[in-house]
Amino acid sequence: MTRIGFLYTRLRLEEKYLLEELEKHKDVDVVRINDGNLYFDISHVPEPVDVLFERSVSYSRGLYISKIYEANGVRVVNSTQVAERCGDKYVTSQILVREGIPTPRVIMAFDEESALAAAEEIGYPFVLKPVVGSWGRLLAKVEDRSTAEAFIEHKATLGVNHQVFYLQEYINKPGRDIRAFVVGDEPICAIYRTSENWITNTARGGVASNCPLNSELVEICQRTARAMGGGLLAIDLFETANGLVVNEVNHTMEFRNSITTTGVNIPALMVEYVLSKVRVPSEEFAMFA
Repeated sequence: MTRIGFLYTRLRLEEKYLLEELEKHKDVDVVRINDGNLYFDISHVPEPVDVLFERSVSYSRGLYISKIYEANGVRVVNSTQVAERCGDKYVTSQILVREGIPTPRVIMAFDEESALAAAEEIGYPFVLKPVVGSWGRLLAKVEDRSTAEAFIEHKATLGVNHQVFYLQEYINKPGRDIRAFVVGDEPICAIYRTSENWITNTARGGVASNCPLNSELVEICQRTARAMGGGLLAIDLFETANGLVVNEVNHTMEFRNSITTTGVNIPALMVEYVLSKVRVPSEEFAMFA
């Protein structure tokens, strides 16, 4: 009997769909692990599993619980390496730049004065983002100097986690962006997210419609997935006059609005990928051996 640890914060629709798919496999024992009800002696895990399927809403909880499992020889999907590459926007952007994958320009600054100087360098409008965050929260489209001064001053008062300033070039997209879903390093489907707002996340009211997988989209998604380390990824892209550019990569992807839209059983493909990792030696554990 294969034991799959299912790490979650709360059972959203995505987690319910994934559990339904897991339960179709009669040779699989699903161990539900709520990330809010745990403490660990880091020398061992409380209940042995063959693979940990990480679905935490909390980036920090998911990351450190995954680290403990990996350190004790358990393979995690997605791995902590992938989580760290996708969960920190600076790290994601730096990898994309290093690999020559088209992505918006980013300037990093570390105090209010340098952030304002960076704003003048990157030009208005630009997007001010937290380096860690999701669902389009705490994003600001900064239109001019006075708005920059207000946002940067406010951000500096929010605490140590907000004293790193990530300024991203604003891309004037055509009222929509693209979210592509990747399993391993192969895109399986994609959606357009359309909104009158400049933030197109479906969590913020964006409307999903099917986006065909053409050769350009497949190629840039493959390159991006490989650069991040592969796994179960959602890649957000912008359409520009010069082609597609990668905005962000998500390692705990949401897909509730995309199954019927694309006609692809996303959770079933995700579960098949997780089960394929049961007998693969953990590369992460090798670092501790």
